[in-house]
Amino acid sequence: MAPLSQIIPSCLYSPSSATCSAFGQALQAPEQPALSCASPLFSLDSLADRFFQGDASSAGSSPLIPSASEQKIKMYSPQFYQACTIGGILSCGLTHTMVTPMDVVKCNMQIDNKKYKSISSGFSITAKEGGTAGLIRGWGPTFVGYSIQGAGKFGLYEFFKKYYADMVGEENAKKYKTLVFLAGSASAEFFADIGLCPFEAVKVKVQTQPGYAKGLMDGMPKLISEQGIGGLYKGITPLWGRQIPYTMMKFACFENTVEALYKYVVPKPKSNCSKTEQLGVSFLAGYIAGIFCAVVSHPADNLVSKLNAMKGASVGDVVNEMGWTALFTRGLPLRILMVGTLTGAQWGIYDAFKVYVGLPTTGSAAPPEDKKTGLPIPSA
Repeated sequence: MAPLSQIIPSCLYSPSSATCSAFGQALQAPEQPALSCASPLFSLDSLADRFFQGDASSAGSSPLIPSASEQKIKMYSPQFYQACTIGGILSCGLTHTMVTPMDVVKCNMQIDNKKYKSISSGFSITAKEGGTAGLIRGWGPTFVGYSIQGAGKFGLYEFFKKYYADMVGEENAKKYKTLVFLAGSASAEFFADIGLCPFEAVKVKVQTQPGYAKGLMDGMPKLISEQGIGGLYKGITPLWGRQIPYTMMKFACFENTVEALYKYVVPKPKSNCSKTEQLGVSFLAGYIAGIFCAVVSHPADNLVSKLNAMKGASVGDVVNEMGWTALFTRGLPLRILMVGTLTGAQWGIYDAFKVYVGLPTTGSAAPPEDKKTGLPIPSA
């Protein structure tokens, strides 16, 4: 595996980064001195070692997330939920940042459809007025906000799915599995959105109001000075209205689509499929789920964009200004493209990370477990 410092831009972990020392302190064991960004001990590669291989300098130290070859993670153990949380951070943070240009155009089409009349003209106008920087406006709050959201969305989903399945019993969990998926995903997203909301508010301001702020570091203080802390959560109700149905559809549709693909499309059971084949199923099922997610959550997405762009506006004001037809359709084609790509990539990254640490991919029949260790028996 290539060193992380060759993959991630140095600006994300340079000594000038304000968050660097905080990460170092959070990852350091309590009895050890806090890491400093200026210290040669701090690097992305050593950080990766702490997550995946442990700290070789500390006797008896064990990794937070072991590599796949070690396969030390028991299903539903604390390490299992740690792995799912980190996989969620990677899947949501990276993918939402990746589609920032589409998000910028989509938000502007929702706010000002007279100026941004189509997808092509939206990209053209945005690039002409702001250049490349204009197309990636708001990538900072996007990356941070959706990384936080991904941690809650995926990590808590695995927790609540198991919690509700245990609550109703094995027989009912199998009989009403879709209800378990829906309840687990709704519960997870409720908490995930509390972490996302402040960053979503800043993101929309930066993306739809040129000159408002350069990004997260100046955008959030400005928004707080104008509207107070409450301004960061002005859009929490429509955000729940957008994200909870979206996530319920995302997880329930994905889980059922995976099962259907293995049953009707893939010519062999999941246990006989290679990891590459399983990850292909994950991506395809994720993309299909993403299309349904976009349609279900689009009206609320329009509300979130408008509320964060229009100072003092209410939900009623937005509906009166846009009309019901525009509320359901404005920017929908681009959002289907964006969300389908996002969701497929998220499930691909999430399950790839789970495979890397020795866990099975999500959905369909659970793999058999070793009765002595409680570990999943790996497929081909």
